[in-house]
Amino acid sequence: MTRIAGMAGNRGRNLLNIANRRPGGAELGVVLTTDEDAPVLEAAAERGIPTEVVPLADDMTRREHEEAVLEALADYEFDLVCLDGYMRILSDTFLDAAPMTLNVHPSLLPSFPGTDAWGDALEAGVSVTGCTVHVVTDATDEEGDVVENEVDGGPIVTQEPVPIYEGDDAESLKERVLYEGEFRAYPRAVKWAAEGVVTVDRDAGTVSVDADVAGTDGDADDHSGLPARRFVSNDRVETLRYGENPHQDAAVYADATCDEASVVHAEQLNEGAKALSYNNYNDADGALNLIKEFDEPAAAVIKHTNPAGCATAGSLAEAYEKALSTDPMSAFGGIVALNRECDADTAEQIIDSFKEVVVAPGYTDDALEVLFEKDNLRVLDVDDLVERTERFTEKPLVGGRLVQERDLQSISIDDLEIVTERSPTDAELESMVFAWQTLKHVKSNGILFADGTETVGVGMGQVSRVDAVRLAAMKADEHAEGKDAEGAVMASDAFFPFPDGIEEAAQAGIEAVVQPGGSVNDDDVIEAADEHGIAMAFTGSRSFRHD
Repeated sequence: MTRIAGMAGNRGRNLLNIANRRPGGAELGVVLTTDEDAPVLEAAAERGIPTEVVPLADDMTRREHEEAVLEALADYEFDLVCLDGYMRILSDTFLDAAPMTLNVHPSLLPSFPGTDAWGDALEAGVSVTGCTVHVVTDATDEEGDVVENEVDGGPIVTQEPVPIYEGDDAESLKERVLYEGEFRAYPRAVKWAAEGVVTVDRDAGTVSVDADVAGTDGDADDHSGLPARRFVSNDRVETLRYGENPHQDAAVYADATCDEASVVHAEQLNEGAKALSYNNYNDADGALNLIKEFDEPAAAVIKHTNPAGCATAGSLAEAYEKALSTDPMSAFGGIVALNRECDADTAEQIIDSFKEVVVAPGYTDDALEVLFEKDNLRVLDVDDLVERTERFTEKPLVGGRLVQERDLQSISIDDLEIVTERSPTDAELESMVFAWQTLKHVKSNGILFADGTETVGVGMGQVSRVDAVRLAAMKADEHAEGKDAEGAVMASDAFFPFPDGIEEAAQAGIEAVVQPGGSVNDDDVIEAADEHGIAMAFTGSRSFRHD
């Protein structure tokens, strides 16, 4: 366990934050200050942390005071020294006798090294400042006098940027630097030190951190490019009326470096219509991501980020008709996405019932004339559907975020492993591939019924897989128009843990199944399929979508 000797001048905010968080398992073993009235002493005592006071006597030289500090710390075991507002420049008398000593400065060194870093940053008119955690080095001469240009000049361990906003003053900027920047950067540096991944070369004046190596594609040790740290800088492009619900404030931010077709960067062609809502953006993004899966003319209708229907066909109008007929009742108030320029025939079908948004890579003049008849239908043009370039997705959590590679898996017929006595027909194989590519965009637990290259029924977001099968069957039998589950293909986003899902599928009329496989009960599931004459193929990989 790494034990820290903390040296503070006043409140010791950073030291107490480190004590509370224990980054890397490090513990604050003692707090030392020069002022017996420093608030940090009481706060440390409340946490059971020993404290020491070494006053600055008038007749004490710098080196004599440092010797007194070392003597006060002599009875404590510590592996790291952390300074926090300790308003004394340290010399080699202390630094040579102590372990690595860290300090934090409220700017991105070497910029604004002085005592008024916030004011200096504001006066300079920069748009970003931050804080720097660095190794403390000797900034005194042989007589113990301070060499000003060497203060805060030690090698940098880590930095944290903090934006400066229009209207900021020194107090508002100071608040963000201290409580956002320093509360991130200092525990990070302590964690690295506790994990033994920080190497200081004092002669070269450098620090290397093994845990902070940038990832590269194909580097197995670094999870193929997932970085050690992430800095996200997006610009607010619009304040929304509200979030998911009217009592929640919301805004949309844009990443200007994204080249992929995106609803955030899409042009809303009917300017008089109301702006997109939080839910509109979310659903439109889901719809657009779904139709990017297909090279053939494709259409999808999305409700609450789930497909109400999806299809590919020889023409866009035919694809939309098939997608809509999966669940026209649920499609009411939905989002439409198309992967071709919208023509008038498709537009006529879209306005036949209430839709919130339509997204497409362009529109004919005739199509726009039709769509603009609906005052509140938002028409988004995303330009060309070029290659999917965004590699990662993220989900904010309270206190952090999850980051992962996008699920860009794409299967072909050759990827399927046939595991049943009956082999699928060519038509069933084609339907399996379509169903799998669509199912990736259904919330798990997800089941999808497909006939050819159109959806028949979708069971989404269930807590048991058999319930998802039942929901898809109900949707196919009760909500689909002109089609049903009889003779359809069923896709499952994860393996069937028991044969009951296959039994339900057989009752619905399913004749072929595509699923990942991998259950300890695969043999029982396959046996159930064989008993019902159902063909089954394994993909070898699952396709969960949990948000």
